Amino acid sequence: MSTMQGDDVTLVVVDDPVGEAAAACRQALREADGELGRARFAVSGGSASEVVRHVREGIPELWSRVALTWADERCVPFASADSNRGHAHATGQLRTDHPPAIELPLFLDGETPEEAAERAEEGFVRDFGRAVDVVLLGMGADGHVASLFPSRGDPKGLVGYLEDSPKPPAARVTLTRDTLLTARTTVLFACGEAKREALTRLIAGDPLLPATGLPGLLIVTDVELRS
Repeated sequence: MSTMQGDDVTLVVVDDPVGEAAAACRQALREADGELGRARFAVSGGSASEVVRHVREGIPELWSRVALTWADERCVPFASADSNRGHAHATGQLRTDHPPAIELPLFLDGETPEEAAERAEEGFVRDFGRAVDVVLLGMGADGHVASLFPSRGDPKGLVGYLEDSPKPPAARVTLTRDTLLTARTTVLFACGEAKREALTRLIAGDPLLPATGLPGLLIVTDVELRS
C-alpha cells in the first residue's frame, strides 16, 4: 500500500481497494453516528457499488440507523440492469431483511426526470436535513462523478436532473455538487488503468473535474501514480 497526502486530498494505492474503501466508509459512518445518533450516506452505482455490501456487512448494528440515498440514478425501470438501485437490490448489496433506516430513491418507475428530482429533493430535505455525512463515489474515465460531467455545468438545488447526459442513458437524476459539498468525508473509488488520466488531473486539482475540492476527499485506487 502507498499513500500520498495533500492539503485537500489523500490518495491510497492498495491491492484491495474494495476493502480499503469500505473500511474508510465504515469509520466515517461510525464517527457521524457517534456525534449525531445516525449517519447519512450517499452511494454510487457502477464499480463502487460492491463497496456498499462490505460496508453493510461490517456495521450490522449501525446499518439500521443509516439514512441512505444514491449519488445519481439513471431514469430507467427498477428492473433494468442500468438501475443503480435495482442492481444493488438484485445482487444483494442491499437486503430487504437488513434495510437501512431510510432509503431514498432518486428515481421511481413512471416518473419524469423533473418529477423524480422534485420528489427526491423533498425527501432529502425531510429525511436528510439537506446534507450527507459520507459520500461514496465512483469516477468515469472522463472524470465524471455521480452524473456531474466535466465542463457541463452543475444542476441547481440539492437534487438535479439532466436529459442530455453525454453518457447513455441520457436522462438522469443526480445529487448536485452543492449537496456533495455538505459531506464530511468523500471516498472516491476509482480502479483500473482507464482512470489514470482522470486521477492524475484530480490529484493536480483540475478545476474542470467535479470531484476537485470535495470535502475530506480520500481516493482509493489500484493505479500507482507517479508524481
